Amino acid sequence: MLKEILSISGKPGLFKLISKGKNIFVAESLIDQKRIPVYSRDKVVSLGDITMYAESGDVRLAQILQSIKQKENGKIISFSPAITPEELRTYFSQVVPDFDRDRVYPSDIKKVMNWYNLLVNYGLTEFEEEEKQESDEKGNDESKNVE
Repeated sequence: MLKEILSISGKPGLFKLISKGKNIFVAESLIDQKRIPVYSRDKVVSLGDITMYAESGDVRLAQILQSIKQKENGKIISFSPAITPEELRTYFSQVVPDFDRDRVYPSDIKKVMNWYNLLVNYGLTEFEEEEKQESDEKGNDESKNVE
């Protein structure tokens, strides 16, 4: 699911991939459901490809979102837009205890919290399922290559 959710540089919010062409994508905003063209020159990142720095190695965004979901019982995060950097770090340490405090900035934490709220409001709340399916597919592919 997260592979089809996009962050587009210069555009607010998140977008769902609708269709792909040779040099263009069509994406739908999770905020207002408007569809926009996304060209190859635009900087686009799939949420499924994002990781964050931690002391024990990189942590996939899907794992972070799942941890937030468990902490918040599947509800949105209520926080003030004027939340302090220290409050952000305190909250995030409850979700990812060993996150790298030097390389993960408060703006990154706030962005993840906003993304989580957007996904929950849109009805997308299954974050771990995709990883399990991908690992199962890889396992099946490896067994096919062995034969």
